[in-house]
Amino acid sequence: MTLPFLPDPLILPPTTLSGVGRIHSLFDAVPSWGPHGLLVVGQSAVKSGLAATLTKMAPPGIALDLSVHAGGEPTLDQLDQLLQSVRSLKIDWIAAVGGGSVLDIAKAAAGLAHARHSPSAYFDGTPIEVAPLPFLAAPTTAGTGSEATVNAVLIHPGDRRKKSIRDSRWMPRCIILDPNLLIGCPAPVIADSGMDALTQAIEAYSSRYASRFSDSVALESIALLHRHLPPVYAGSATDDDRFGLLSGSYLGGLVLSMARLGVVHGIAHPLGSLFNIPHGRICALCLPLSLEMNRTALGEKYDRLSSVLAGDAISVIRCHLSNFAIRSPLEGIEIADSLEFIVKETLASGSCQANCKTISRADVLTLLQGLGCRLPAMASERLSIHREIP
Repeated sequence: MTLPFLPDPLILPPTTLSGVGRIHSLFDAVPSWGPHGLLVVGQSAVKSGLAATLTKMAPPGIALDLSVHAGGEPTLDQLDQLLQSVRSLKIDWIAAVGGGSVLDIAKAAAGLAHARHSPSAYFDGTPIEVAPLPFLAAPTTAGTGSEATVNAVLIHPGDRRKKSIRDSRWMPRCIILDPNLLIGCPAPVIADSGMDALTQAIEAYSSRYASRFSDSVALESIALLHRHLPPVYAGSATDDDRFGLLSGSYLGGLVLSMARLGVVHGIAHPLGSLFNIPHGRICALCLPLSLEMNRTALGEKYDRLSSVLAGDAISVIRCHLSNFAIRSPLEGIEIADSLEFIVKETLASGSCQANCKTISRADVLTLLQGLGCRLPAMASERLSIHREIP
């Protein structure tokens, strides 16, 4: 079988600093990167005072500018604006402290700082011809694993397409995993982002590109996330729990680069961009549906997954959804006008192409129906006929 979408080469972060208080090492490496840096943060870091604290930590001889991401999943327009700042200020390096959206837009800005074309050209597949600025990432949520990947997920504001710009040189030069950065993160964000991380690890484990090496990393990520997400969500976490959750997300980022993902991320991108639903929430809701769809193709790997989760995998995931109060915001939503866009974008995505089972239009409709979407009558009839055919 010819596989048109291949996983990225195995690229490991040069430096990962982990432990309580490690955020105070933020500027240890940057003097060798140049005298002028840009710190990119989210709104929550400004409100909590973290941004001000980090800005004051800049050592003598370092000029530091601050950029605050407006919120939501990053768009090409927002990246354009950030790139204008990077270029006009003649920035030497970028550090990002925040959630997945903050890390993604900062990573893309570092990657395209000296690029000749517009971000939309690279979004549409133009090869990246320049090296990135040095980039440091410190996650304040445990979910996307963006701190350990070579891609940045962005939304095209014109047609709401959502996909990655990626380059093998985009791995952050330094990563900081500080469990203190999770303190104060709202429980719904912990749930959404944590379930995103769990979905990534399970999809990488389920990928047709999975190997023994990637499986071992994926299963460790799954075990850490399954064990430590509940206490962090409940607010009863220890430093060990927060570090375990961060570590699971970090490993999930590494393994998705090794093996790619699956149909959940294929459908989550168009649904999230069309209906403005948090990415992790869509992934969480689709995860048990995809496991039902992929169970036969997974074979004995499903049993190994269930063993790591200490119970039937689908049942355990559904229990997490219930405990984390994750419910479908698409229940009863009519999607007739968007259906063909969703199907097209899902089937064309690299994530969907990596799914262990070849995904059909009927499979996409099944996922949408499982989310509670109202399908057009003809699509529902065809789906019923498809299910009846042995």
